[in-house]
Amino acid sequence: MIRALSLEYFKLRRKRIFAMTALFLGAEMLWALVSTTMSIARNPSSADWKTIIATTASMNGLFLPIISAIVVSRLCDMEHKGNTWKLLMATNMNRSSIYAAKFICAASILCLYLVLQAGIIFAFGMMNGFDSIPLRLLILHIGGALLTSMAIVALQQWISLIVKNQSFALSLGMIGGFIGMTADLFPAFVRRIFIWSYYSGLSPVTYLYTEKSATYVMQPPSPVLIAAVLLIAAACYAAGNIHVSRKEV
Repeated sequence: MIRALSLEYFKLRRKRIFAMTALFLGAEMLWALVSTTMSIARNPSSADWKTIIATTASMNGLFLPIISAIVVSRLCDMEHKGNTWKLLMATNMNRSSIYAAKFICAASILCLYLVLQAGIIFAFGMMNGFDSIPLRLLILHIGGALLTSMAIVALQQWISLIVKNQSFALSLGMIGGFIGMTADLFPAFVRRIFIWSYYSGLSPVTYLYTEKSATYVMQPPSPVLIAAVLLIAAACYAAGNIHVSRKEV
């Protein structure tokens, strides 16, 4: 497993994945910070951690499905284009280990993305004189987004290894980004169908809409949603792993 994981990171050295991830993070956080600043300017009472965390969670619904699709597509496309499965089998590497290594590699990149994102949120809050550091909120923010991203990675990896043309997988990521961004506009039962909507569902802060405005309220972790995400992730991962294990090379 360690050798397979090291190989996945080694193969990324010329793929510019980290540069692309940094670009996405910069664009997302610029949008989120500008939006939060404008919200605070209109309503000074909203100058707290809940505003920036809820805004960022909403942005995650757009950006993270797309960057997840890009990262996974890059990891899987090299096996299609280079037809490297036979070479990997010749080294006596287990297919399940290779599949797991790709999943862990993609998940670790997204974990780094979210940790850096939390750091930017923290810096913004300190610069604007927000109250004491909400360590629990930041941990829940990272955990909810990472859990959702892992389920999306499992789905994207399955699709990327089934379909050689990565345009399909990337298109799925863009569709997921649209669904994730607009998820709060759907009824609750509709949101639960789409995994991309869980970025807002597992966020520790959410919007509460009234007739005149929207306010930010705390949202405790939902065991039902967490169980649903874990189930989806496990199902997609198992399906993809079975496909790779039975694939003829």
